[in-house]
Parts: sequence; C-alpha cells; structure tokens
Amino acid sequence: MTRNPFFEPSTLPYQLPPFAEIGAEHYLPAFERGMAEQLDEISAITSGGAEASFADTVVALERSGALLTRVSNVFFNLTGSDTNADIDAIEAEISPRLAAHWDTVHLDRELFARIESLYERRAELDLDAEGLRLVEQYYTRFVRSGARLDDDGRARLRALNGELAAAATEFKHNLLADTNAATVIVDTAEELAGLAPAAVAAAAENAQSLGHAGKWALSLQNVSNQPVLAELTNRELRRRVMEASLGRGLGETGRNGRLAVRIAALRAERARLLGYPDHATYEVENQTAKTTAAVEEMLGRLVAPAVANAEREAAELTTAMRSDTADPDAELHSWDWQFWSEKVRAQQFSIDLEALRPYFELERVLRDGVFFAAELAYGITVHERTDLIGYHPEVRVFEVFDADGTALGLFLGDFFARPSKRGGAWMNELVSQSRLLGTSAVVVNNLNIVKPPKAEPALLTWDNVRTLFHEFGHALHGLFSDVRYPFFAGTEVPRDFVEFPSQVNEMWMTHPEVLPHYARHIETGAPMPADLLDRMAAADRFGTGFRTVEYLAATLLDWSWHRIPDPTALTDVDAESFEEEALRKAGIALEAIPPRYRTSYFAHIFSGGYAAGYYSYIWSEVLDADTVEWFTDGTTPIREKGETFRRKLLSQGGSIDPLEAFTSYRGRAPEIAPLLLRRGLLN
Repeated sequence: MTRNPFFEPSTLPYQLPPFAEIGAEHYLPAFERGMAEQLDEISAITSGGAEASFADTVVALERSGALLTRVSNVFFNLTGSDTNADIDAIEAEISPRLAAHWDTVHLDRELFARIESLYERRAELDLDAEGLRLVEQYYTRFVRSGARLDDDGRARLRALNGELAAAATEFKHNLLADTNAATVIVDTAEELAGLAPAAVAAAAENAQSLGHAGKWALSLQNVSNQPVLAELTNRELRRRVMEASLGRGLGETGRNGRLAVRIAALRAERARLLGYPDHATYEVENQTAKTTAAVEEMLGRLVAPAVANAEREAAELTTAMRSDTADPDAELHSWDWQFWSEKVRAQQFSIDLEALRPYFELERVLRDGVFFAAELAYGITVHERTDLIGYHPEVRVFEVFDADGTALGLFLGDFFARPSKRGGAWMNELVSQSRLLGTSAVVVNNLNIVKPPKAEPALLTWDNVRTLFHEFGHALHGLFSDVRYPFFAGTEVPRDFVEFPSQVNEMWMTHPEVLPHYARHIETGAPMPADLLDRMAAADRFGTGFRTVEYLAATLLDWSWHRIPDPTALTDVDAESFEEEALRKAGIALEAIPPRYRTSYFAHIFSGGYAAGYYSYIWSEVLDADTVEWFTDGTTPIREKGETFRRKLLSQGGSIDPLEAFTSYRGRAPEIAPLLLRRGLLN
C-alpha cells in the first residue's frame, strides 16, 4: 500500500491537509491507527505516577489523538461537502466505531479517577485561569459521558451511543438521497416564467447533468420554503415544488420519519440512564441557558407576537392575491406565500429582489464586502493562495494576515451547490489553533449558492449575501482563536453561543461603509441607489412575522421531540402526526407557514449537533442584537470596537465563561429588548 498521508503531520503551510495525496483508501487505516494510538497514549497516562498531575494527565490528554484528529477533521468535512458511495460506506462503518472509541475513553475508570483527583485538588494546583477551566471542563465532560455509571449502565450506554451514531449517519445519507430524488423536473421553459434567464439556463444545465436532456431541473435546498417559490409565476409548479420539499422522507415509503422517531427514543433513554428527565434537560445543562425553564420562558415571549405579525402579513397577502387574480375566494397556501410576499414588497417598497442580483456578484461581495468589512473592523487582510489546493476543484484557499502582517491562518471557501454536497451552509475547522500544539487555524466555509452557467458570473440573492457574511463570522471565530489548549479553540463554545459571533458579522452587509463598497452593478459598476437600503430595511421588516414563525415552528418541533421523558411513549408514533400535535400545542400551527425544517429533513437535530439546541439561533440573537447596538452606538471608532470584541470574546474561544466574555465588553448582562425591537415583537 502507498504511504498514508495522514500518518504524519502535513508539511504544507499551516498543516493544510495534502488533499492531492489523499484517497478514499487512506481513511479507514488512518482511523484505525489513530484510535489505537490514542488508546496507547491514554494507557500511558493511567500507568503514570500514583498521584495525577495536571501535566501528566490533562495536558497529556490534550496532546493525545493527533492522528485521529487529522483524519476526522478532513473526513467529516468531506462527508458533508463532497461525498460519494465510498465515503458513505466508510462513514457508515466508522461512525459507530468512533462512538465506541470515545466511550472507551470516557468510561475508563482509571483515567476518570485521575481527572476527578485533579478536580478535587484544583484549588491547590496553582493553575492559571485557562488551566483551571480545563480541569473543570474535563471533569464535567467525563461525568456527562457516563463515568459514574455502574457496569450495567456503562454497557447500555455504549449500546445506545453506537445505535445513535449509526442512525445519525443513516439519516444523513437518506436525506441527501431523498433531496436529490425530489428534484422537480420541468418539461417546458414556459413553466419557469418568472425566473431570470440565467436561472433558467442553470436549470437546463442541471437537468442535462442529471440525465434529463431537453428539460429543466429545480434541485431542492434543505429548507421547507424553496427560494424559487418567490419567483415562479406558475402556481401549479410552485405547488409541485413545495410538496416535493415538504414530503422528503415522510409517508409510507419515507425512511427518515421513522428513523427520527427511533433517534428521539434512543436519546430519551440515554438521558434517563444518565439521570436526566429528558434529552433537552441533559443538553441545556451544559449550555449558557442552563435550564429548560430559561429556554421556554424566552420562546414563550416570542410565539404570540410572532404569530400575530404573521397573521397580519397573511391578511395583506391574501388581499393582494385576491385583487390581482380577481378571485374573491382565493386561499393563501404555503406555495403562495413567498410569491405574493415579493409582489407586495415590490409594490409597497419598489423593490424587485431579482433586479438586485446584478449588484451582488460573488467575487465582489466576497472581496469588497466580506473581506473588506473584516479589514475595517479588525485590520486583517486576505490574499488568495492559488498554489494551494482544496478537497474539490471548486474550493479556493486564502491566507489571512493580521494588521501587523503576522500570518493568522488559512480560509477555504467552497461556495457552490452540487449533488455531492448536503444542503445549507456551515463552517468546519481542518486545523484548530493551539499554542500548546503550535498550530494556527485552517477553516472552511461551505455554502450552497446555485452555480451559474459556464463563463457567467455568480449573482447572489440578498439571502446569499447574508449567508456569506454569517459564515465568515464563524471563520473569524476560528481564525482569531488565541488559546493554549485545543479543547477551547475557536468555536469550541456552548452550542447556544456559537451562532452569536456569526450573527454579529451579518451587520456589516448593510453598514454604510461596507455596502457601497461591494454593491455595484456587474455591468455598469454603478453603486446601488442610495435610497434602496432604507427601502430594503422596510421590506425586510415586512416579512418578520413569517421568518420568525417559520424559525420558531422548527425550534419548538425540535424541543418537542427532545422533551419526551419516556422513550416508550414513542412506540408506534407517526412522525407527521407528532409534528401536527406538537405545533398545535405550541400555538404555532399555521398551514401557510410550515416549519423551516420538517422532522424528516431536520439535519441540524437528527444528524448534526443541534438536538434540543435549535433554539440557540434566537438565544444567540439576543446577544447579537445587543452587541450590534453597542458596536454601532457611535461612541468609539469601529476599529477600536472591533479590537475590543476580538480581544475579549472572539479570541477567547471556550477558555472563559461565554456570558462573562459578553459582560466584559458590554458592561452588563444581555438584554432582550434589542432583539424584540429588531423583529418587531415589542407590541
């Protein structure tokens, strides 16, 4: 067998993985050797001196598993961004084995005894603040992973974790297949009326690539409301698209609906085994929210005003639809909402979102918007490295430098949708920053922008622009990390805090110094008209009710699945019936506004890390709205504010309590009023 490129650290700049050398055949041997090496390293730790020391136990744990980390970071980025049958097969095999490996680590009695000893003596160890927090966090992690269970409990926990890992992998694979299978094939170009010519051409190319020559293919994104619903004038085609979207994985032949029920039951059983009444209580305990009561109190404040806003919007859209179609009895359905919303928005605010696209060309938004804003706030500069390659031909590599010219790390951009990539947008780390290990960050942003026809520019929607800024906020969180221990690096923070820095970064898309810098017409170079921003802001406020209800419905659906105290309560439960009842009980069952994700394609919670945590987006938005108010209050130059935000929060990762980090620059605890004002929920 040829040399395995994972067996040694990469010699490329910043230890960028040597993608040109990596093949599918390298992953499984690297996983197997990586797990074996880490277990040997842990055996060396537990066979150490009679009394544990910080260096020979906790620091040694931080150094362990280097090979396993290298291969895991590359492989699990690839399973989302560019998978294939070989990768899927490896993932199906390795996921339960990895779960078993981590159980072996966390359930090692001798290892936990050493960690517990350090935890009990932590006040005597003369540690700095980061070291002290590391001991405390390791102790908490091991306890929450079952270290105090008896032998029977440990055996059952291992079985549950293995089943859950396999089920999550199966859910992810099913979802990609179901989404590709639900692609809507269109027979005539006339049916695509309303789409821009470039979008029609892209649909034709998509159909050609999928084996439907002479037709047009509308591939689905991993949300309920597909973006094309705002543009298609053909109501029947809109209905087909919406029903294809909502039906993925459900019904008699749907696999993911049944699988979600099983995952929820397994999680409920595991929570009870670990001493918690339900999975949500288990998850929230280790977040900034701390208690289910805190989450429910916040959500309870939002539901009623959000529904009231949405009902007002629905009445306005229905009036417009009946007037325009001359049908006094026309009913507003889910496939109508986005289309008529754009109609009303265009009439009231003189905004045609499709006409905005020429102002948002990808390259210009990226360089003169996203990167420029980061330079404005933090002083960094970004330069493309065409000599370095990513894991796919479309991946671009950039080197990031600090204000003084010091190299910070690498940023990889993977912007376009493809059949081998899961839906949505996300950030991954290929290498984490750590002073202990001497590493700088290498981070990836994955988006799903529709790829334009060859030789044509990629013109973005306003939502695409927002996503680009949002995901780069995650990237900055990783790149600015300045911690000693990899346990705390970058985005290693509570789930209900991790979205906060990325949401803050969205503010730059409309900042008066940033927007005119990138929003220029692709053909004329003319800036976007000066008055358009105010009209766009007003138009955004018009759709607040819809967006908030769509999000809250998904959040409360997640919450319902994970507040179940008894796994036997899920015996013979039908996912669709469960959804209907959960949304009805929550007071947010609006037929015309389906949840942003239905159960069968809710990847965040059934194959990602957001189980009982989808609330974190709006929980983080409380911090975000409050911080944007601070950032833009005009009391201090933006560059100075940026330096404070970076030093006191972004660079700290998880090395300090997140809410303490917030208070350190804000001067007080977060307040919800700025969020309520932003979302139009004060009244």
